Amino acid sequence: MAGLLAALVAIPTENPPGKNYRACADLLENQLRQCGLECERLESGELKSSTGDTPICLIANYGWGERVLYFHGHYDVVPAQSQEQFQLSRRDHFLFGRGSCDMKGGIVAMLYAILALKDCGAELDGRIALTLVPNEETGGERGSAWLAAQRRLGRGGIGMLLAEPTSGAVWNANRGAISMRVRVLGKSAHVSLQHQGENAFERMSEVVRRLQKLKQEVEQRTTMFNTGAELARRSILMLGGQSGGGTNFNVVPEECWFTIDRRINPEEDLGEEKRKLNATLQGCQSDGISLEWEILQEGQSSSCREEEPLGQALARSVRTVTSKAPHFEMCPGLLEIRYYAAQGVPAYAYGPGRLEVAHGPDEFVDLRKIVDCAAIYALVALDMLHR
Repeated sequence: MAGLLAALVAIPTENPPGKNYRACADLLENQLRQCGLECERLESGELKSSTGDTPICLIANYGWGERVLYFHGHYDVVPAQSQEQFQLSRRDHFLFGRGSCDMKGGIVAMLYAILALKDCGAELDGRIALTLVPNEETGGERGSAWLAAQRRLGRGGIGMLLAEPTSGAVWNANRGAISMRVRVLGKSAHVSLQHQGENAFERMSEVVRRLQKLKQEVEQRTTMFNTGAELARRSILMLGGQSGGGTNFNVVPEECWFTIDRRINPEEDLGEEKRKLNATLQGCQSDGISLEWEILQEGQSSSCREEEPLGQALARSVRTVTSKAPHFEMCPGLLEIRYYAAQGVPAYAYGPGRLEVAHGPDEFVDLRKIVDCAAIYALVALDMLHR
């Protein structure tokens, strides 16, 4: 397991921009075929000139039949803080490297769960479809969203497991998201002639002020789902995750920009919340503020009941392996369970990593947790697909 994870981490599938996908897909496909699994390779987009690479999805099957339990993972990672992160290092049971936690370690656990079933000669009433995708870190446009549009996700599904780093919890819900970049325009001038210019920064301040009024309204709402902390129940509108503008301290800025990240609880409506954001920005335009905006990311919230057969099978398997019953919680961000839940397929996330170290400079995963998760996934498959 550690050797395969080291090989996967060594391929820097950073997204953005979305590179080295082909090399990683080649490694995964070869590994799957060496394990005797059928594997379908789907190119989900054209060659990107910026990276010289193509998004590739892999679907490997174990077993036969119409009833399908989906194992799902993504092999892209967020950009590294240093290139050393692509050299897996080990301290006792802890494996450090970009993607070790989110979520190449989870992919390893899912593959070894299938290998365990194969080595035991387990007979299943149905099949496991291991689905590996790129582009999750930027919304899934050429990964899961593309597969869903091709009707390749969820067909015949009795459930789906996602190997995201859940810190020991089971995520049975996720927030939706609308992420935007807003550009406020002005007119440049030397500071001594500022009367000839139009200050984009000051205009941006007014736009932000109006959005803050919407933020106050939004963040009074709470979700009914468990979140691990009471304050985390509140809906989210974050302003200025990124921002910038201007060319120098003595020049009137002709352009300033900032981001909006709206995270939507399952009880809220994505379309309505998007309309409110657009209405606020359009109101600024109507009052003479020159601005434009673009959507960076958009995704639905989703939820599944704890009482679904898959949810209960997962809880039993976690308890069997770890001796502890898992808590069901809502993921604070987007999850690809949403693509399956939208088709009525019960979907849950449970993986070996810890969310608090994902994306960080010291990202790591505990090898013992990878082993535990492999056993848990295998037991869930036996439970759900028993003859």
